[in-house]
Amino acid sequence: MEFKKKRVTNKKAVVQLSAIAHEGRLTLLRILIQAGPDGVAASALAKNAKTKLPTASAQLLVLSNAGLVSSTRVGRQIIYQADFPNMTALLFFLMQDCCGRDSEICSPVIKALTA
Repeated sequence: MEFKKKRVTNKKAVVQLSAIAHEGRLTLLRILIQAGPDGVAASALAKNAKTKLPTASAQLLVLSNAGLVSSTRVGRQIIYQADFPNMTALLFFLMQDCCGRDSEICSPVIKALTA
């Protein structure tokens, strides 16, 4: 996946971080990240997160409004996917000024991701 730098403002970062600052929403987002670009049906997401479908749907709406997930209707199912470009942009926003731009401090994160 090619990285195209998206602009993240402080306001957008607060909205996105607020969306994941909830145990249920964080759980759903992590399931979607693990699923990759194919995503997961809403019913399977709720089951994997051990929550009810209406609760999962409400929490997915918050994540969607924050730009962290997207959805596609396939027949009667709604398939949710993590929005990897927006998530990458948020992570870049958080890390770009890391520790006075001392790459040694951030290198453990890079090494862990590339291992």
